[in-house]
Amino acid sequence: LTGQVQKEIDLVIGPNKMPTLEEKGKMPYTEAVLHEVLRFCNIVPLGIFHATSKDTVVRGYTIPGGTTVITNLYSVHFDEKYWSNPEVFFPERFLDSNGQFVKKDAFIPFSLGRRHCLGEQLARMEMFLFFTSLLQRFHLHFPHGGIPDLKPRLGMTLQPQPYLVCAERR
Repeated sequence: LTGQVQKEIDLVIGPNKMPTLEEKGKMPYTEAVLHEVLRFCNIVPLGIFHATSKDTVVRGYTIPGGTTVITNLYSVHFDEKYWSNPEVFFPERFLDSNGQFVKKDAFIPFSLGRRHCLGEQLARMEMFLFFTSLLQRFHLHFPHGGIPDLKPRLGMTLQPQPYLVCAERR
């Protein structure tokens, strides 16, 4: 996986130039990996709490005005209705048959609507620049070929279990 991203980095950016956002649109596999990271490792499992402004009916259920509504972003990202094999990390789900990046409607790590995360654009920019800069300069691997426990620690946010990574200069 990192090898494919590094090939794309070498082809589009090269080994000596600092990555910029101008290259992002020319790197569909890298974009797919970053989207799959956000889908698979959803840090904030619940969206911002909302409240109904008046009595309403949704799919036959009456919801009184003033009811707190919480979106479960985590469940959408692991729903088999939208994702085949959602428990598998598979960046290619964001690529078409020509290897071009494809947006998915069920991809909502920053929530939806007027009250979605205000920091979304900054987070996406920072992720791209950090990730490409890191993989441009280093080979990453887990010590002794081990794979860390991918089950998150639960809390207000989902946190990874402690793990080690080896970074070797390319």
